[in-house]
Amino acid sequence: MSESQNIEYKESWHDEYLKWICGFANAQGGCIYIGINDKQQVIGLPDSKRLLEDIPNKIVNYLGIVADVNLLQSEEGKEYIEIVVEPSNMPIAYHGAYHYRSGSTKQELKGVALQQFILKKMGRSWDELLEDRATLNDIDRKAIDYFLRKAIEAHRINPELKDEDTRTVLENLKLIDNNGVLTNAAILLFGKDPLRFFPGVEFRIGRFGIDESDLIFQDVVNGNIIQMADKVVTLLRSKYLISPIHYEGMQRLEPLEIPEDALREMLYNSIVHKRYAGVHIQMWIFNDHIELWNEGKLPDELTIDALKGKHSSHPRNILLASVFYKAGFIETWGRGISKICNAFKAIGIEEPVFKQSEGGMLITFKRNYPTMTNEKSHSRANDPINDPINDPINDPIKLSSVDIDVLHILSTNTKLTYNTLAEALSSSSATAKRSLQNLKAYGYITRQGSNKAGYWQLTEKGKIFIIKEQRL
Repeated sequence: MSESQNIEYKESWHDEYLKWICGFANAQGGCIYIGINDKQQVIGLPDSKRLLEDIPNKIVNYLGIVADVNLLQSEEGKEYIEIVVEPSNMPIAYHGAYHYRSGSTKQELKGVALQQFILKKMGRSWDELLEDRATLNDIDRKAIDYFLRKAIEAHRINPELKDEDTRTVLENLKLIDNNGVLTNAAILLFGKDPLRFFPGVEFRIGRFGIDESDLIFQDVVNGNIIQMADKVVTLLRSKYLISPIHYEGMQRLEPLEIPEDALREMLYNSIVHKRYAGVHIQMWIFNDHIELWNEGKLPDELTIDALKGKHSSHPRNILLASVFYKAGFIETWGRGISKICNAFKAIGIEEPVFKQSEGGMLITFKRNYPTMTNEKSHSRANDPINDPINDPINDPIKLSSVDIDVLHILSTNTKLTYNTLAEALSSSSATAKRSLQNLKAYGYITRQGSNKAGYWQLTEKGKIFIIKEQRL
């Protein structure tokens, strides 16, 4: 057997190998063979009988665990020792340090990694920890009422709970202890200002052009996480994504360019399974695809491939997952990823790609907006795709081709005089001035600074228009 995650070969015994035994005990267990070299050749041990007595005693005295220590013999009659280490249910330390076997290497756990390790060994999750700084005054009753409405609609709580006071609701959800101290989960779910306690409680959205260096505009969504997905979807619908309009009979429908149920499932997963001691959730929106990342690796029991099939649920944050389940946002059967993939396939879009990246989960999925005609006419601003700025059917604002050209010029160079702009347009300065006044009146541009030293700047409305122009 070659060296692997669970096997280690050593030519002779040194007490520092107690660190390796500690690492195996804290991970999935393993074996150490003393008297075998890296080429898996038995070289023998001259003091095997003494080691057979010393090693078990040192393991008990320094680590507090019992390991099987066996004296074995090769076909050539050379003796070597096998140390079989079982995984421990409790965290094991060697001289106050916690070691962990990961792959074929040993690591000393520190900081956040150590905290997560100890919590897992103790059968606890971070969201169950108590936050002594918080009181009931930090809880937003409106957020609780929002949850109660959703949970009652989902038939997952007793409707009578809506008439109970805040503490009773929190007790029912196991979000507060007997002494009235709130859990981390209570603050995340229903806090008036969770960011005051946990700096990672943000959802950042950025609209990019060709690559990540081309940031066009961005938004930050914060506040309690029970309402965060709703806020994000509203923002995406109004500003970032396309909602093609069609009619079924007299009913006007505006579905998102990607399946909204799948989008919400991805958002709920990123919110519930995030490591909140880390950084914020991030969404990058490009012309042709979207990337969603949250900090927090998969549990050891799961792989990316296993996520797509039938698997048990392993929530990182037990209380958050419980409340999101009661609200009807998620299931407990580990079906979320397969539901997302099926929703994309149903409308002919490639399945999202899931991978672990930079200590977290990254989801990449294609966009699906209709192809727009490449017509150079006034109707280009009267976008047939629903946008948050103009009525898609009866938009009274009709930009001229000159106005459109001016917007494109200003998107790359804002510090232009009337004369230089007119030269770029091959028109008169009066035409350039009139176009700038029109665009300002329509809300596409704004003037920054004085008339002499100032410059023109695209508003978010203008930036969105340019983005849509790039798709033509």
